[in-house]
Parts: sequence; C-alpha cells; structure tokens
Amino acid sequence: MHLPLFGRIKRPWLWITALGLAGLLASGAIAFALSRRSANYDLDELTVPVELTQLTVRIPVSGTVEPIRTVNLSPKSAGTVKTLYVEQGDRVTQGQLIALMDSEQLDAQIIQNQASVAEAVAQLDDARNGASDTDIGQAEAAVEAARAQLTDARARLTLTADELSRNQSLYDQGAISRRDLDRALNDSRSAQAGVTQALARLDEANQRLLDQQDGNDAETIAQAQARLIRAQGQLQAVQAQLNDTQIRAPFDGIVTQRFADEGAFVTPTATASDVTSATSTAIVAIASGLEVVAEVTEADISRIAVGQSVEIQADAFPEQTFKGRVRLVAPEAIEQANVTVFQVRIQLLTGLDQLRSNMNTNVVFVGEQLNEALVIPAVSIITQSGETGVLVPTESGQPEFKPVTLGSPDGDHIQVLDGLQAGERIFIDLPPGQSLDNLTFGRNRQ
Repeated sequence: MHLPLFGRIKRPWLWITALGLAGLLASGAIAFALSRRSANYDLDELTVPVELTQLTVRIPVSGTVEPIRTVNLSPKSAGTVKTLYVEQGDRVTQGQLIALMDSEQLDAQIIQNQASVAEAVAQLDDARNGASDTDIGQAEAAVEAARAQLTDARARLTLTADELSRNQSLYDQGAISRRDLDRALNDSRSAQAGVTQALARLDEANQRLLDQQDGNDAETIAQAQARLIRAQGQLQAVQAQLNDTQIRAPFDGIVTQRFADEGAFVTPTATASDVTSATSTAIVAIASGLEVVAEVTEADISRIAVGQSVEIQADAFPEQTFKGRVRLVAPEAIEQANVTVFQVRIQLLTGLDQLRSNMNTNVVFVGEQLNEALVIPAVSIITQSGETGVLVPTESGQPEFKPVTLGSPDGDHIQVLDGLQAGERIFIDLPPGQSLDNLTFGRNRQ
C-alpha cells in the first residue's frame, strides 16, 4: 500500500532539507570502495538488515486555526452609533446588547403613528355610534389642521432639498465630509416622509369628514375598520425599525474586532476606510469556537475520513501536540498556487484554551496501521542523479547504489514500498578509508 512520505516526523520540512543535503553529499561520494575487489572490513558493523514491522499511516499537511463561526455586525439601516457596550476581546452571549443606534427620528415616528392609531380608533367609534353636529365640526377642524400640517411639511421638504443640494455641491468640492452629506440626505428623506405622512393624515381627515356627513352605514364602518388596521400596521413597521436599532449578538462568542466608535456613521453598503470621518460597514466582529482548517492534496484526500484522529502542533507551542478529529471534508477542490487541494475542517479536542485564531499549525492525519511494512533507517538514504536509493553490498562486499521507492516515515525510520526485501542488508556507514567524495557508484539493475 502506498503511504504519504514523512508522516511521523514532527518537522518534516527540516528532515527533508537534511535528507536533501545528505543526498547531495552522497551522490558524489562513495568513490574509493568500488574500485576494490575485496572487502577487508566487517559488513555487520557497517550494514543493517531491512526490517519487517508494524507501521501507522501518517499524512502531514499544514493548517490554520480559524473560528467556527464569525460575523460582522451591522445595522439594517444607515445611522449613527449612539452607544457601544463592548470592547475588543469581550466575551458576549446570544442576545446581548452590543450597540445602540441613534433613534431620534424613529421615536418621533412612533409618536405620530400612535396618534394615528388613536385617531383611527376614534373614527371607528364614531362610525359605529353615529355623528353629531359637534362631530362634524370637529372633523372639519381636523381637515383644516391636516392641511396646515401638510403646508408645513412641504415647506420643510423644500428647505431640506435646498440644503441637500448645497451640501452636495460642497461635498463635490471637498469642502465637507461624506458624513455631513449623509446627514443632509437623511434630513431630506425625513422631510419627504413627513410630507407623505401629512398627505395621509389629510386624506384620513377628509374621509372622516365624509363619513360624518354621509352617515354610518355598514360600508362606512368597514372603511373605518380598514383605516385602523392600516394605522396599526404602520405603527408596527416603525416599531420594528426601532427594534433594529438595538444591535445584539447572534450567538455566544468573543468580540474579535471593533470597527466603529460612538458617534460614527455606519452604512452597511459603504466602503470601510481608516479615515476617522469616513463611514464604516460594520460595528464589531464576533467569532465563536475554534477549529483547524487544513489543505490536503488530491493524491492524499482519499485517505482522509470524517472522525479520523489528528495530531496538531503550533509554532507558538512547539513542545505540545494537540488532539483533533476530522469534522468535515470539503466536497469540492480548490486551487492553491496551481495545486489542487481539499479543505479539511478539524475539531479541536485539546488546546482550545491555548490556540488562537490565525495561528499556523502542522497537522498529521493518523491513518490505518500496517502489520507488515518494510522499514530502513532514514540515515541510509542517498540520492544519485536525482534518484532516491540506498547502498547495498555486492558479493565482494563493495557498496552499490540501489534505487528504492519510499513511503511513510516512522520516527528515524522510513517505509520502503519497492526496491528492497526483508532481511536484505544496506549500508548505514561507509567502509574505513572511504568517503562519499571518492566513491564511484555501481548500479544494481534488478
């Protein structure tokens, strides 16, 4: 069975580097011995047999500690942060109040809509009870009052429109900030809403006057009931907007970033900036839980399964090995530096109180155990002309290069997949008087 290389070495890249350097030395170095026809040294002291032993499949990759859940909290509508209740690093619980947006305009709309509901209730009562001359007179007065309110609202709209035009010109010239322009825009929108509400009140007042004048038939009562339902719906809509000014934590977690301060204007669709006067897209970021995300090559992904044991080491804790378990194997590959990889999410079983988000880790997936695997000492491996192999003794005891196919590391040993047999002897040290620089390579063609 083919196994991934360097699986059980804690720092495989260091081992690979050392092996490469040793190979470079070895590839030009066993020279002197092969010129001899007989050996006058003890092979048992210089060679060891290829062993047949148990071996656990180990797949080493790199990974990163990441939050399991993360969210940037933003208001549903643009506005100013009135109060911010948390700091970076604070732990929060689901439903906890994180920030409060300015709600002055909404508070005023609540009062107006509450009045509209009360008025609609009174209209319905009048429709059911019948109208007197006094009621008709009050209805006429209400119409006049509504007309006056509409006139005032239109005047305010004209004023805010002029102010918005002036601010837009100043903003285009760079004389004011985007925040000032946004406030002028909000004032204009508020004035437009005031005109709309004033028109609605005038329509209601006119309708009420007509109802009073026409009498209290079934249709009049039904219309009064409909107006009450509409007024109640408008009140509920504004109440929902008011509730949305309370920014609450969607889940238990920790505040990882704070993007805005009290008084900052937050616009979810705007681009965030480091400039103090600029708008932000979020107030805070909240994260929950930690996991390790590893990237496994296409060649190794078939050896990874949900529930598989994982060993994790972090640069911040080089002497500790944390335990994990495969939680999720991505169903779709991604491209990283022109290499096809699959993301594997690992549940942390230990180290949750030590590891931190964005820490780099070395991950080893622990696979099946092989009962009979050929292994050799890692120090016996050399390279010749870019080919990996070992030195085996000829019949005369001279070292001869033999190519091998390597598999999974096991401490200071490594598995051999092809090229050697159990019991076959290999050199772990050069014969006396010989050096890698002087050795002439023989070649085993078997």
